[in-house]
Amino acid sequence: MFRALPRATSIFQHIRASQTITAKIKGSPIAICKMSHSLYDDDTPAAVKNSKGLHLVTQSTPNGQKVQIMLEELKDVYGTEWDTTVINISTNEQKKDWFLKLNPNGRIPILVDNTQSPPFSVHETSAELLYLLKFADKNDEFGFKDEYERSQALQWLFFWHGSGAPYMGNLGYFRRQSEQSELAINRFKNESLRIFGVLEIQLSGKYTGSPKEYLAGNGKGKYSVADIGTWPWIKIWSYVGYTEEDMKPFPHLLKWVDRIAARPAVQRGIGEAYALPK
Repeated sequence: MFRALPRATSIFQHIRASQTITAKIKGSPIAICKMSHSLYDDDTPAAVKNSKGLHLVTQSTPNGQKVQIMLEELKDVYGTEWDTTVINISTNEQKKDWFLKLNPNGRIPILVDNTQSPPFSVHETSAELLYLLKFADKNDEFGFKDEYERSQALQWLFFWHGSGAPYMGNLGYFRRQSEQSELAINRFKNESLRIFGVLEIQLSGKYTGSPKEYLAGNGKGKYSVADIGTWPWIKIWSYVGYTEEDMKPFPHLLKWVDRIAARPAVQRGIGEAYALPK
């Protein structure tokens, strides 16, 4: 599961995790102290705390796959390297103290940048995508240089993060329960379908007269973090219980799902490299 990372990459330069600082008061040197970080403890997996560069703590759920895909895309463009730790969230590993030090919310994935001193931890998938966009995507391959197009990407990224993912996640949760709540299931099913409809409007060009291949960007749009942050959830529509009949009103959305699925980096990002250790 782990990809070895050299001491430095072309994007991130390793900085030691501790620094020695000499202070002066009224011109006289005083104590020399060793500044160290407390992001890791004895229970932190060695692969996490010994990493010298980017490290992803994940499980290959739709949320984990967002960042997995982004890293794989960056690898194809820039040769970006990182290490990966896959955990099993069904065992509540993400609720242990070592994990909560990295993300107090106790949710995967976490991106840790060990090139910073102290290491810098990023949680929330949209924040992680934007962190990688800023520091690892110097040419904005998956973003936009134009501020208005960039705003479009942020709007759609945040739209799915705040509206789509919670509804689909809750729909899946209530459908898996032994005691079924028709009220809850119908609530989250209908709201998810409404969100699909919003995405269909954008991709179909219903009100602009100009269909789009991707969610953000001028003209037909450009594959970006907006798509990467949305696609892993939409692709599981059948898994959470939608039928082909349910999805008939969203032909442009389904074509978008297939278009993104064909990308090699996307296939790797949801592939066996991120499977749970056996």
